[in-house]
Amino acid sequence: MADECFTDPRLAALYDALDPDRSDLLPYLGLATELAAHSVLDLGCGTGVFALLLAARGIEVTGADPAAASIEVARSKPGGDGVRWICGDGTTLPPLHVDLATMTANVAQAITDPAGWLGTLRGVHAALRPGGHLVFETRDPARRAWEHWTREATHQVTDLPEIGPVETWLDLLDVNGPLVAFRSHYVFRSDGRHLTSDSTLRFRERAEVAADLQASGFELREVRDAPDRPGREFVFLARRP
Repeated sequence: MADECFTDPRLAALYDALDPDRSDLLPYLGLATELAAHSVLDLGCGTGVFALLLAARGIEVTGADPAAASIEVARSKPGGDGVRWICGDGTTLPPLHVDLATMTANVAQAITDPAGWLGTLRGVHAALRPGGHLVFETRDPARRAWEHWTREATHQVTDLPEIGPVETWLDLLDVNGPLVAFRSHYVFRSDGRHLTSDSTLRFRERAEVAADLQASGFELREVRDAPDRPGREFVFLARRP
């Protein structure tokens, strides 16, 4: 089940406006070019930002996400009719034969159940053509990013057209081994509404991810650094033999 920030239509509609800087996607665009990908599966596509960037370059794109509200936002955007949208996850994909599969931002870490994670990797493996690639990122647990998920460190106010100021922040709820739970807050100052969204991410060690990829039939080609977040992320590039 996706988090409320993706499933609640009121919050899904605000997602892009509250996080407008998506320069983190530029390296993925570069990888699509580097790998000469003509077809891409954007798994966990959310509101479709990356899928639409790919489609604008003439790439055949399938965007999949379990949150129907986010898919509806994606579908309604300019160019949205040029992407195949699927409401579902990596374990429920239809037959595909793509050159590249991506999981950007927190998508890989949001799959917290080990069986669900392996099922996702196997589903992606089946969706790739032989020789196709999977690329995704996950935070390095050693950097302990969750220590900065506090109201003091994350509080901001965004003035949105037709909505007014929206106050947002994070609260860390729990750290249980590799699982980190936190709550996102949204306060609409125009009417005082206070909505929340609870999330849990799984922080996997580099060796663990490598073993999971191998167990799912992938060949790990490379682990890169995220150029916009040096030393904080692992970017895995794997290949279906």
